Amino acid sequence: MKRSRLLASVFCLFLLTGTAACGDDDDGAKGPVELTFWSWAPNIEKVVDQWNAANPDIKVTFNKQAGGDEMLTKLLTAAKANEAPDLAQAEYQVLPTLVSNNVLTDISKYVGDAKSKFADGVWGQVTLGGNLVYAVPQDSGPMMLYYRHDLFAKYGLTVPKTWDEFAATAAALRAKDPSKYLTTFSANDPGWFTGLTQQAGGKWWGYSGDTWSVTVNDAATKKVAGYWSDLVARGVVDNKPMYTPEWNKALSDGTLLAWPSAIWAPGVLTGNAPGTKGLWTMAPLPQWSAGENRTGNWGGSSTGVTRSSKHKAEAAKFAVWMNTDPAATTTLVKESGIYPAARDAQNGPALKQPPAFFAQQESFYVDAKAIAETAAPFVWGPNVNVTYSTYKDAFGKAAAAKSPFGPAVDAMQEATVADMRKSGFKLAG
Repeated sequence: MKRSRLLASVFCLFLLTGTAACGDDDDGAKGPVELTFWSWAPNIEKVVDQWNAANPDIKVTFNKQAGGDEMLTKLLTAAKANEAPDLAQAEYQVLPTLVSNNVLTDISKYVGDAKSKFADGVWGQVTLGGNLVYAVPQDSGPMMLYYRHDLFAKYGLTVPKTWDEFAATAAALRAKDPSKYLTTFSANDPGWFTGLTQQAGGKWWGYSGDTWSVTVNDAATKKVAGYWSDLVARGVVDNKPMYTPEWNKALSDGTLLAWPSAIWAPGVLTGNAPGTKGLWTMAPLPQWSAGENRTGNWGGSSTGVTRSSKHKAEAAKFAVWMNTDPAATTTLVKESGIYPAARDAQNGPALKQPPAFFAQQESFYVDAKAIAETAAPFVWGPNVNVTYSTYKDAFGKAAAAKSPFGPAVDAMQEATVADMRKSGFKLAG
């Protein structure tokens, strides 16, 4: 799929400068309103039912969709045919693609004080061009470290607080038991790597006026790549990908003792390593410098309002309510299994108890909320698919060969820039 080539109106990129364009007037409707909403979140129709029961003058009709690239493709196609829904769930990394293709609209004048309800790092992911808001955050994926506390105790290991300590712990474990690895470097998960570079201060895209900058191979990203490249080359971490039968087995039998992951990891562990229930503990990610307190995000989505909606004010009202109202977010947590982006929801009634897989860590969600507040800001670009595809190819080859990762980062930069130039974006440098 060629997301960035579906630019029906490149001049609409001026949306990113704050200039009104492409027709976007809506002062609210008078009388009953009907809205359509596309989402892939499980059981989210139960939240829609709550809204409809309390708001008979603004009826929302829910349409279940597939997630990922299939959802993006369908939205782009529907928008070109003027058949887009009023609202759509969208992952953070695809928002610039949807904006540059004239799918989503700026809802900043409709969202009131919603910004205050979210961590700055999360709100920044739905904001483009200064103060233009294209969606309301729904769920987030703050990253943290999961480790087998029973095996850490067995091998006399201390939970690493810095990445230097993490590397030393990985080497110490291999010396004590060559059949074990602290973790693995996964070349099939670009979102995982992106979250780690966010924590390190990586900034892959930026914009000024109508001009984009692309720095996928910045110093922070090279630092992260070099760090993992060294661990793989020395054999102190594994080089096999995640989400394979081999990886599942390694989690289950204790071959892997730790997993830098995100807030949703308990669900994965429950399904992939059920026999290890109660043996894992969650802690903050190691930091690059002692005393720092920062994380990245791996995953998360938002609720956007489309440019073709005839009822943008009402659609934005629903989006804000669904993602901030206590009753709505409680249902999202219980029925859809998400980790809410809204601050208050992160310590709401649905998250008072830890995940069943982590029942022994009573402070799980209290700790998670504190970690979520430290998410580093990050600007997504309009062709993340190209960057991610190149990651899988270039890092996959480097990881398998245990060769340096620096050239793989450069390949991501070159592919991203070439694709944006071909698609008509104005680039700095």
